[in-house]
Amino acid sequence: MSLDEQSVIVQPGLWLVSTPIGNIRDMTLRATDVLRVASLICCEDTRRTGRLLTLLGIDREKSRARLVIANEHTEYEIVDEVLAALSRHEVVAVVTDAGTPGISDPGAHVVRAAIDNNYPIWSAPGATAFVSAAIVSGLPTTHLAFDGFLPRSGSERATHLQRLATDTRTVVLYEAPHRLVRTIEDLHAVCGPDRHIVLCREITKMHEETWRGTLAEAQVMVSAREPRGEYVIVIAPFQEVVTDFTDDDIFAALHKCVTDGMSKKSAVDAVAQQLGIARNRVYRVSVQ
Repeated sequence: MSLDEQSVIVQPGLWLVSTPIGNIRDMTLRATDVLRVASLICCEDTRRTGRLLTLLGIDREKSRARLVIANEHTEYEIVDEVLAALSRHEVVAVVTDAGTPGISDPGAHVVRAAIDNNYPIWSAPGATAFVSAAIVSGLPTTHLAFDGFLPRSGSERATHLQRLATDTRTVVLYEAPHRLVRTIEDLHAVCGPDRHIVLCREITKMHEETWRGTLAEAQVMVSAREPRGEYVIVIAPFQEVVTDFTDDDIFAALHKCVTDGMSKKSAVDAVAQQLGIARNRVYRVSVQ
């Protein structure tokens, strides 16, 4: 059997099929093969997926694929139908409106059910917005963290933001246009004005745009115009600033504080905070 013949074989099982996030030409040949032979296609929107099949040249009548809705509300409800099809050794595909199933989109629950019942799971990989944004950002990608959408509000959001502020990996977030201004403001507050970020908008679409700058600059930019389209935010890693101060530097800072009228104890506290060094080291210098 040739490689060309092998490439179109679609094994029975559950297939996670990536669909284009904008440009239809990003659909892979293998993903198209899977959708062409699937007996059941789990999707977020049957009309949108139906249009995709038509654009791919898949004849709905010949394929006889049944489309069922699998969104955040219905994913649990279709498990029995999925397992029944898998028990008959059929090809079942899971797609989302755009991108890769299970990445900030439905799919994980169906996968778990298939695993628990010992059915094979395959992937037809393709477009994923956070990967596309990360590789064009110019920021380090050796250590990369994908955080999806931030919690909307409350202590959970605050805790998440604080954790993100000191993350030494490049962090990628998704954000809706109507929440972008607030998220940039919150990132500015916890990460500081000088942290570099990249904003990617409408990836692979006609109005695709990539913006690079600091959080201070981003705050001005997003406030000056109405954000439109889905955004991916790529945040530079936290880098701890380490400055070596000599004992003479510490002594000079202490002397200035005392000269300005501070008590010795207050001067020690002030210098430790000002220089960002341990209080006990400042205290040792003060008693020399």
